[in-house]
Amino acid sequence: MKKFLYILAFAAACVGASALAATPAAARKDDFARKLRTFNAIVKELQSNYVDTLNANSIMDKTIGALLYQIDPYTEYYPAGDQDELLSISQGQYAGIGSTIVKRGDKVLISEPQWESPARRYGLRPGDVIIAVDGDTVRANTEIGDVSRRLRGQAGTNVRVDVCRPHAEDSLLSFDIVRADIKVNPLPYYGVDDSGTGFIRLTTFNESSARRVKEAVTDMLRNPSLKGIVLDLRGNGGGLLESAVQIVGNFVPKGTEVVRTRGRDRRGEKVYKTTRQPLDTKIPLVVLTDEGTASASEIVAGSLQDLDRAVIVGQRSYGKGLVQTTRPLPYDDIMKLTTGRYYIPSGRLIQALDYSHRNPDGTPARTPDSLTNEFKTRAGRSVRDGGGITPDVTVTARPMNRLIYNIIADLWAFDYANRFAAAHPDSVPVGEFEVTDSIFNDFKAFIDPARFKYDRQCESALEYLRTAARDEGYMTDSVAAQFDVLSAMLKHDLDHDLDINRNDIKELLRDEIAARYYDDGARVLITLPGDSVYLRAAELIADPQQYNSILSPR
Repeated sequence: MKKFLYILAFAAACVGASALAATPAAARKDDFARKLRTFNAIVKELQSNYVDTLNANSIMDKTIGALLYQIDPYTEYYPAGDQDELLSISQGQYAGIGSTIVKRGDKVLISEPQWESPARRYGLRPGDVIIAVDGDTVRANTEIGDVSRRLRGQAGTNVRVDVCRPHAEDSLLSFDIVRADIKVNPLPYYGVDDSGTGFIRLTTFNESSARRVKEAVTDMLRNPSLKGIVLDLRGNGGGLLESAVQIVGNFVPKGTEVVRTRGRDRRGEKVYKTTRQPLDTKIPLVVLTDEGTASASEIVAGSLQDLDRAVIVGQRSYGKGLVQTTRPLPYDDIMKLTTGRYYIPSGRLIQALDYSHRNPDGTPARTPDSLTNEFKTRAGRSVRDGGGITPDVTVTARPMNRLIYNIIADLWAFDYANRFAAAHPDSVPVGEFEVTDSIFNDFKAFIDPARFKYDRQCESALEYLRTAARDEGYMTDSVAAQFDVLSAMLKHDLDHDLDINRNDIKELLRDEIAARYYDDGARVLITLPGDSVYLRAAELIADPQQYNSILSPR
């Protein structure tokens, strides 16, 4: 009950805090007190008089989450028993079986057992449907978070996982798994190719990221054929700020400012500078970004751009420039609170969305590109704020059409890869792996047209237009005949649609099938030959004149 009352007060305080921002200073105290009393009165009425018994903890946890999300999506509340995700992001490890899971309809599936994890060592495979955990049945209404919590636990403890395995004769299987400390590997691959291009794939910024990058760069610098380094931050959602500063410090002089943070009080501004001697300040450096590059990743990419130390290649980054700090709460709860904003060396702000100013529909406002401000890099190149890092060299991502979206969303490639792996238990060497036309054709045959979901936008739009023409009196026999012709032309032909998307589908199958056989590093190697963003970066590394011209003021 004490914790429940504390949660009520905390949630009420959040309501009050939201009100404070919108009222004159003189009325703030009165508004806060009034909102607090009103909120407490509502909760007491619910406790005392609501027709059914209420689950206080569940209701208030959701209430707090909804309140904080109204402020921004990064300010979050973590009850004492639900902090594994927060700790795994910062510390790079957690205890459990080491597998991602996914909800599909009313089932929970093993999605991808981490390489060298207990889940993989004991025999769990992608596609296994979890029936029970320690005898506790996974039902249709079981939340995926509940299953995840059951699978996690103290290292060295046992957990029994019962599954149903597709494409297997003995489909009902049980696994007694010993949980372990699962370390999140932030750097699945680095290496130097035959052309002298070094490549580092960094997926997160945790406590080991800076050390791993330093080791990788040190090792590559020993290679006499090395001409330049490509740092891949695509899809990297960030993590620890200090890790980002240390990684930048590998490439710029000691004492260089990387980022500064400013909170509500400008006197609390904090400047982060590199503290160690760099590994190399001259070697060509290219950083890859996309719309999934966020937070600490943007600090690395943006500061190296502002310092004219790297060429940025790819797509515009996400634009998360808000600083979060964890705060202890009573009863061992934790709050992750937005306390400031990031500013990179040119002075520009990374943040794209302004959560303190909302559009009429409630969505956060974004500054139009036409109203962004110009800043200068150290060498005098023009860069702009407005959120995210705009690449020096843009490589446009291929847009995902509805067919590809449905193949991914409905797990067609995932299911096919599971069947393929069951029929082909032995892998081939990484250099020999490819998705052949034979595999593609087998995938086409695998798809059941009766179950494949199309988003029939053309057909729906045409039917709407047909109805409008009829309602407005334009539907003559001639017009109706033209509608019929157009309808026939826009009819989906699944076999044809799969063929014209052959290359994109082959890439999907490549990634899914490779995940069944190879570790993370090998899978990176498999994707690079067809990676247009990486190939553009390698082209810059091989052409010093072009590389240097990009970094020169215009």
